[in-house]
Amino acid sequence: MSEGSTRIAVTGGLGGVGSWVVDRLAGEGYDVLSIDVETPDHHVEGVQFVAGDLTDAGETFDLLYEFDPDGVVHLAGIPDPTGHAGTRVFETNTLSTYNVLVAAGRLGADVAWTSSESAYGFPFSESLVLPDYVPVDESHPMRPEDPYGTSKVAGEEVAEMVVRRFGIQVASVRPSWVQYPGEYEASGLREAIDVADVEPGTKPPGSGNFWSYVDVRDLVDLLVRAVEADVDGHEPYLCHAAENYMGVETTRLIESVRAEPAPDLAALSGEQCAFTTQKARDELGWEPQHTWREAEDASVEGPSFV
Repeated sequence: MSEGSTRIAVTGGLGGVGSWVVDRLAGEGYDVLSIDVETPDHHVEGVQFVAGDLTDAGETFDLLYEFDPDGVVHLAGIPDPTGHAGTRVFETNTLSTYNVLVAAGRLGADVAWTSSESAYGFPFSESLVLPDYVPVDESHPMRPEDPYGTSKVAGEEVAEMVVRRFGIQVASVRPSWVQYPGEYEASGLREAIDVADVEPGTKPPGSGNFWSYVDVRDLVDLLVRAVEADVDGHEPYLCHAAENYMGVETTRLIESVRAEPAPDLAALSGEQCAFTTQKARDELGWEPQHTWREAEDASVEGPSFV
């Protein structure tokens, strides 16, 4: 996929991640359609902002058909199961993903979209759930207990379906907890948690994804690479920073919370993330460039239209 006249639609284009994706694509010369529930007051060269309800198939097809994109970056949805009824989370995320991916398939547009590490079931489980093995990769079983993680599993099944039916490519990016330069929420957890005081078997804040994170700029880079690349059918890709945000050895963190035998931790070294992004490195040439040590206090200009 080349730049210039190439058209890419971004759903959730005014959201935290979506606005950074729109800004990146516009800056690289793409023709961009941003779809969200509202439109901004600002004008951005090369970007058309439209409002739409992506849980409505008619609106979704109408907006995408009129734009006729070469690629779609699908980011719209409810980003976690807290603060909303579970039925609303599942329905919103599943319907919007179905509508967007099917419309993209009918138009022959390749897709990169945000699934989630929550699909594995670790972050929002009722009690602490440890992985079968570490580092966790794309092949690890997905066992969500919540409507958000389950909506992402359903979305990846939709991706499999549209690939079979329409022959497009779909990259399901599974990001960690997204952090924004200069506004790292993870820093508050690091300051609040003393590993020595953690009671084994409990689920202290951050332990649901083993204190993992990803900088929004790295996530945007992977999404753009994924929609531009030649992906073989449907492929999932983990998207995490290289290390945990606690500044403590990852094995020590996991051992502090386990109340039963943990997976073999020998494969983890130092502060290495409990999730591996080797697949994205090998297939898309991507690797995380930002760490909490330099990014949490960084002054970086974000998108101007939000």
